[in-house]
Amino acid sequence: MLTILDNVSLQVSRGERIAITGASGAGKSTLLGLLAGLDLPSSGKVRLGGKELTTLDEDGRAALRANQVGFVFQSFHLIPSLTAIENVMLPLELANHSHPRSAAMQTLQSVGLGERAGHYPRQLSGGEKQRVAIARAYVIRPTVLFADEPTGNLDQQTGESIIGILFQMNEEYGTTLVLVSHDLGLAKRCDRIVQMDAGRIITGLAV
Repeated sequence: MLTILDNVSLQVSRGERIAITGASGAGKSTLLGLLAGLDLPSSGKVRLGGKELTTLDEDGRAALRANQVGFVFQSFHLIPSLTAIENVMLPLELANHSHPRSAAMQTLQSVGLGERAGHYPRQLSGGEKQRVAIARAYVIRPTVLFADEPTGNLDQQTGESIIGILFQMNEEYGTTLVLVSHDLGLAKRCDRIVQMDAGRIITGLAV
């Protein structure tokens, strides 16, 4: 049997910003998926906002994510057939928000993309796509944001701009941030660095 994570114990405080670092294959993205309830562990427990995810079915975990969790991925994960504003509106519509379009536009404007609201992902640059993804993640005012290598597909200058927006939004909304990154400079902008190797947490360092 393949063991991806072994005897991992991690606690993240409300409002804390932590970075999970380590080499490829260390288990970073797997840990992120477990923390977010996208996957379930073969043993052990995962709690998110006081709820034990391991006791919820898929619908229960999905409902919890819809109301409390935002995601930003390396590959953006935008829906190609939807415009920028429609991509941002999607989580609001799933949560039956009363005014999804106006809320989505306000959040798009906060990441500097109000004028690109009607553009489709294919019409946007990599940096613009990631800004749409950040807006989509923050539009529900999540309790916690999970970001998996958010600058991995971007050049250095664009990546630095995206990180600036990510941390600015994080500070504005007081969201807990769990960030996976190979970039030590980026990791040092967080409150704590959790280093992983071969499926284990080997250090948890204050920055």
